Amino acid sequence: MIYELRIYNCLPGRMADLQRRFEDHTLNIWKRHGIEQAGFWTTAIGTSNNDLTYMLRWNSMAERETKWAAFMADPEWQAARKASEANGPLIANASSQFLTPTSFSSVK
Repeated sequence: MIYELRIYNCLPGRMADLQRRFEDHTLNIWKRHGIEQAGFWTTAIGTSNNDLTYMLRWNSMAERETKWAAFMADPEWQAARKASEANGPLIANASSQFLTPTSFSSVK
């Protein structure tokens, strides 16, 4: 199992729009493509309260590449992204890390 940690640093005032895009569109599109989320978080205390952090669960990097490419090419996703950014971009910066659980991790 591989976990992908993604952190989106939202532009000021755009967090609600980004969360709405996930809740109203992205999660349903992911479900259709077999993309499994492991959780979403906002930063309560830390370096930036404009961060949306989430994790995705993958069986392999090959699965990730195939499913992510299909998601990014999905016309419904492209339309949802375009509509959500009608008033400008939502994200200032995005980062991604791929994590593998240790032998003693509670998450496998």
